[in-house]
Amino acid sequence: MKNKLPLATAVITAALLSTAHAADKLDASCASCHALTKPTDTSIERIINRKGPDLWYAGSKFNADWLMAWLQDPKPIRPAGYPYFKVIKEGPEHDVPDASKITAHPKLAKAAAESATAALMALKTPDLVPAGAFKGDAAGARMGALAFTKLRGCITCHQGEDGKGGFSGPELTNAGARLQPDFIAAYTADPQRFDPHIWMPTLTLKDQDIQRLTAYLSVQGRGDKK
Repeated sequence: MKNKLPLATAVITAALLSTAHAADKLDASCASCHALTKPTDTSIERIINRKGPDLWYAGSKFNADWLMAWLQDPKPIRPAGYPYFKVIKEGPEHDVPDASKITAHPKLAKAAAESATAALMALKTPDLVPAGAFKGDAAGARMGALAFTKLRGCITCHQGEDGKGGFSGPELTNAGARLQPDFIAAYTADPQRFDPHIWMPTLTLKDQDIQRLTAYLSVQGRGDKK
């Protein structure tokens, strides 16, 4: 029993060192917009001033095939850029994104995209995204669609299946191609664990709701969607 604590400490230390080593393999310019290691600063000021979303858990978030393709030909994920409140302007009926303030993500050549993808996919956080967070039951997708569009208010901030919805959050029209189901479930359950002070609230959803939403989102943008 007395040996378990040193062993656990060694495992955690090894994981942290592995993550740091993977981050070191990325181009230094990535770190100018994204946190590649877990930030020690969890203040609201950091959220407001960062230029792009954190990537220190990228390997537990993205699907590798999507990531490599996107890095070679990046398309906007957030209709209002990042962060949205620095990009919107007043429109005739409601606020709209100001395209002149949205910075395009640089394109990478294939070899650079492959290298970056490998390094990013090594940034895993099993403590945040436990394996099996999504239980894999696709039968709840229909109720998940109803929850997304009507019951839980997701469409207020996110664009869904038909491209309708808000723009303060990333669009989710291709969530199944882009995101791992376990990440969708874990982030939906408690986004503040990933991003303290982020504008997406923790809704204290029942696990059944989380599973249904994940089932719905995990088929968006996938060729095998039914």
